[in-house]
Amino acid sequence: MSQPIPARLAVFGLLCAALLSTAARADDEHEGQRGRRVPLLPKYQQECAACHIAYPPGMLPAASWQKLMNTLPRHYGSDASLDAASVKELSGWLTANAGTDKRAVAAPPENRITRSTWFVREHDEVPAAAWKRAAVKSASNCSACHTQAAQGDFNEHNVRIPR
Repeated sequence: MSQPIPARLAVFGLLCAALLSTAARADDEHEGQRGRRVPLLPKYQQECAACHIAYPPGMLPAASWQKLMNTLPRHYGSDASLDAASVKELSGWLTANAGTDKRAVAAPPENRITRSTWFVREHDEVPAAAWKRAAVKSASNCSACHTQAAQGDFNEHNVRIPR
């Protein structure tokens, strides 16, 4: 014969379930569009990852990607010019897979991922000196600390800040 569950225990169970659900939802929101793993377009990897990590397209809003693709001859001090067909293909793919969550609604200053509000907030515990270490060099060198960055995984559990 089963006994009735005491009311306090039932309420406690419901609270635990609600907290777990909220934590899972927050984790999903934390990952957001940025965490969605979009298979990288081979052309994107070939052209962009030749100089830096092939940033996941969800890290910037569509407007930022459009501006970046329209200014490739002056790409942060380098000439990253591409032929018109490549620009069209890459622009279309980046725009289609751009960030749409609350972090990617507004374009960051100079369309720099490292100057976006969410990036600054996510990295606020990183000491300023860490960015200047020889193995890191700058905030844009994601793979220096994010061991799985090349696979599009920026989970904080895979972070190893070089000394």
